[in-house]
Amino acid sequence: MVVDAPARQTVRPPAAATLAFIFLLSVVAYLAIWRAGFVWDDDSHLTENPCIVGPLGFAGIWTSAEAEYFPLVQTVWWVVHQLFGLAPLPYHLLTWGLHLATAYFLWRTLDLLGVRAGWIGAALWLLHPVQVESVAWISETTNTQSGLCFVLSVRAFVTWLKGTGGRGTYALAVAWAVAAMLSKPSTVMLPVVFLLCWWWLRIPWETRRAARVIPFFALSAVVSAWTVWEQKFHSGASGPEWALSLPERLLISARNVWFYLGKLAWPEPLSLIYPRWQPDAGRAIDYLPLAALAVLAIGLIRWRTRPLGRVVGFTLATFLVLLFPILGFFDVYFFRYAFVADHFQYLASMAPVALAGAGLSALGTWLEPHVPHGRRAASLLAGGILVAFTAVDWRSAQRFHDPASLWRATVQANPAAWMAHTNLGIVLAQSPGGAPEAIRHYEEALRLNPNHAEAHYNLGIALTRTRQPAEAAIAHYRTALRLRPDYVKAHYNLANELAANPATLAEAVTHYERTLELRPDFIEAHNNLAATLAEMPGRRAEALERYRLALRLNPRSPELHNNLAAELAKDNATSGEATAHFAEALRLRPAYFEAHLGLASVLARDPRRVSEAIVHFEAALTLRPRSVDALSRAATAYLQLGRKSEAIERLRRALELEPDFAEARELHRRLTAAPAP
Repeated sequence: MVVDAPARQTVRPPAAATLAFIFLLSVVAYLAIWRAGFVWDDDSHLTENPCIVGPLGFAGIWTSAEAEYFPLVQTVWWVVHQLFGLAPLPYHLLTWGLHLATAYFLWRTLDLLGVRAGWIGAALWLLHPVQVESVAWISETTNTQSGLCFVLSVRAFVTWLKGTGGRGTYALAVAWAVAAMLSKPSTVMLPVVFLLCWWWLRIPWETRRAARVIPFFALSAVVSAWTVWEQKFHSGASGPEWALSLPERLLISARNVWFYLGKLAWPEPLSLIYPRWQPDAGRAIDYLPLAALAVLAIGLIRWRTRPLGRVVGFTLATFLVLLFPILGFFDVYFFRYAFVADHFQYLASMAPVALAGAGLSALGTWLEPHVPHGRRAASLLAGGILVAFTAVDWRSAQRFHDPASLWRATVQANPAAWMAHTNLGIVLAQSPGGAPEAIRHYEEALRLNPNHAEAHYNLGIALTRTRQPAEAAIAHYRTALRLRPDYVKAHYNLANELAANPATLAEAVTHYERTLELRPDFIEAHNNLAATLAEMPGRRAEALERYRLALRLNPRSPELHNNLAAELAKDNATSGEATAHFAEALRLRPAYFEAHLGLASVLARDPRRVSEAIVHFEAALTLRPRSVDALSRAATAYLQLGRKSEAIERLRRALELEPDFAEARELHRRLTAAPAP
C-alpha cells in the first residue's frame, strides 16, 4: 500500500502550483516570527554567549565549553552575528529556511526509499504544529540545522547503498553525519536508521559493505559519551530529579512514546512545558502504556513479512530509534521540568507523518473506483489538513513573540509549570509596576515546588524592590543557599541586605567573600566588600586593598576609582592619592556627580586650590542642581574666598530645598544679619 517499485510508481509528482501553495502556507504559518524577538535560552546560547558576542569569539566555539554540544550551530550563529548583529529576524529566517530545506530533502529521500507520495508526507511534516517549537524558537536552530544534515546524510547513504550515485556519495554521507552530530547530538541514532533503510529496501546483506557502517557507529559512540558528560557535568543533569530506577525509566519511556504519537494525531493543546508525570513502579496501571507498546511490537514482529506489518513496523522502529536518546534512559537537564517536549520529536516525527501522507495517497487510489472523483476528494482532505495545520501553527507561533508571551501561554496551558511561573515573574519584575504580579507568580512557583532555589532568589529580589522588610528577602536568600550552596547571586544579594544593617556587617563580609571564592572576577562584589569593610572598626586597610584589587581587575571603572578616592579622602595623609583617583574617574566619565563633589571637597581643604574646587562644585551642581549637600559645600568654599554673595545664594537655595537644614540655616542667618550699629 505504501511502497511502490520505481517501475510501478503511479503517484503523480506535485504540480508547481501545489508546491507554491505549500510554500505559501509555510509563510503564513510563521508570520508571527518575522516580528518576534529572543526568548528563553536564547541569551545563554546566543545573545550573551561569549563565543558569539564576547571575548572568546570564533575560536572559543571549538575550544571552550561555552558552545556546549552543538558547535556547528554556534559557528553559523557567529557568521550571522558578524553580518547582522543581534537583530532577531535573520536568526528566525535562518531556522525557518533550514526547516523548509529539510522538508524538501525529506520529500526527495522518501521518494528514494520508494515511499508512496513522499511529497505529501513531507508537506504534512513541514506544517505539523509540533514543529512550531523547533522553528519559532531561535535556540532550536539546533533542530532545524541538524535535521537538514541528518536527512542529507540518509539520502547520500541510501544513494550509495542502491549504487545509483557516484563514488563520492559515501563520503557525503559521512560528512553530513559529522555535521548533523556537531549540530545536535540527538542525531546519534543515524547509523541505526541506515540499517533500517537497508532492511526496508530489501538489499542483500554483504559483510564488506556492512563494515562501511562501522565508522558511523564509532562517531555516534564518541558524540554520545561527550553528550552524557556535558549533560551531567556542564548542564547539571544530576540530583534528585534524575534519581530514577530502571523500572521507572521504562514506564516513563513507554508513556513518552504514546504521548508523542498522540500529539502527532491531535496536536492540541501545545505547550513549552507539559506536566511532569511521576511514575510509580508499584502501581499496576502505570504499566499499561508499556504493555500496550509490547503487544504492538510483538504483533509487528509476527506480521513483519506482510505488507502492512512491514510498513508499520519500519515506521514504528524508525520512530522509536530516533526517540531513544530522549525517552528517559539518559539524563537530560530538561527532564527537571518535563519528560517530553515538542522539539524532542522533530526527527522522529518524520516516520509516522510520512506514513500518514502515504496513507492519504493510498486512500485516493482506493476511493477512485468507488466514489466519484475519489482522488480529488483525498487531495482536498490532504489540503484541508494542511490548512488546518497552518491555522494552528499561526496561533502557536505567537507564543514565541517575546518572553512574556511565551511564559503566559505556558502557564495558561500548564498551570503546574513552576519554572514557567518563575520565569514569568522575572519578566514581570523587569517591567514598570510589575513587581506585585511577579511576587504572586514566584509564590505560586514555590507552592508547586518549595525547593526551587531560583524562585526563592528572585522572590527575594522582588520583595526588596517593593520595599518589603529586609527580613523577608533575607529569609528567601538563605533558603536559596540552603538548596544551592554555590548560588553566587544569592550569596551576593544576601550580603547586600546584611550590609545595610550595622549589626550584620560581619556576616555580610562572609557572604561577599564566599561570592568571590566562587567568582573571583565579580567586580561589584569586590566593591561592596570594600565598602562594608570600610564601615567596620579596624578594617580600613583591608577595604583599601580590596578596592585596589578590584581596580587591577577593571582599571577603567569610574565607580571603583571614585569609591577608592572617597575612602582615601577620609585621611588627609592620602588626599593626594584621592585627588588622582577622583580625577581619573572624571576622565573616564566627565559627567560624574559624586566624583566632581568628592574632588571639590578634597581640593577645598587646600587654601591654594579653593578656586579649583569651586569649578568642580559648580560642575556637580550643573548635574544635580537640587543637591543640598553640594550647595552647602559650595557656599563654604565661596566664603573661603570671601565671595559672600555667592555663598548666601547657595545657602538660600539649600534652605528652599531643605528648610530643616540646621547648619545651613544658622550660617545663612549670620551672613545675612544686619551689622550692629
